[in-house]
Amino acid sequence: MEGNVATQAPASPILAARGLVREFRGFRAVDGVDLDIAEGAVHALVGPNGAGKTTLFNLLTGFLKPTAGRVLLEGRVELTGRAPEAIARLGLARSFQITSLFAELTPRRHVELALAGGTGLGWRFWRSDRTLDRFAGRADELLDQVGLAGHADVPAGSLSYGRKRALELALALALDPRVLLLDEPTAGMGMEDVDRTIELILKIKAGRTVVLVEHNMNVVASLADRVTVLQRGTVLAEGPYAEIRNDPRVITAYLGDSDAAR
Repeated sequence: MEGNVATQAPASPILAARGLVREFRGFRAVDGVDLDIAEGAVHALVGPNGAGKTTLFNLLTGFLKPTAGRVLLEGRVELTGRAPEAIARLGLARSFQITSLFAELTPRRHVELALAGGTGLGWRFWRSDRTLDRFAGRADELLDQVGLAGHADVPAGSLSYGRKRALELALALALDPRVLLLDEPTAGMGMEDVDRTIELILKIKAGRTVVLVEHNMNVVASLADRVTVLQRGTVLAEGPYAEIRNDPRVITAYLGDSDAAR
């Protein structure tokens, strides 16, 4: 008898796609994708324009319904077909590529509203400012976490682009998500804001899983534990960044330019 070596089954992914398909008038933007997101990881979805990244991201978060296939949470909770707000209540929160804020509201008020939305108050918070004031302490904590403590009381419309993206991240964190999905978190940013956003994501990833769609491969290299490369709606390659960046198929499909290959 050979040694008593116990074999441990691999942990189920916290978020998974199985045979995911999305068609638009006969065109398959996502074509049979299987995807496993490990709990506690930062997982990047990359690929050239038109590869299906954003469509896949929207399928995972319920903003699109699949033509076929399934999305599962912890291998047992069926997310397929659920509304985005129902998926958010299960612990998945997302940001958007395009900012969508109320220009006249302050960052503190934005976060207070997000915190109120996660309770049973519904729209009753409009009845009294005092209803929202109960969330002020937690709102200030979240704003401090994303570097906006000094901008809590200015109109959101006056914030720089990078700070608006930080505020959107605070809104997602207000839902206390287990899985945080970020759609192009550094799109349109200058180098200083990109570096600040990388530091911010590294800070807030503790205790949660992060999935991001990202074009900037330097950002992916700094953040991602695992990378899935999409091409024409299918998975071309998957693995650690150091492995992916040297894959000839990936170099041909996406990493061929000098900036991406660094």
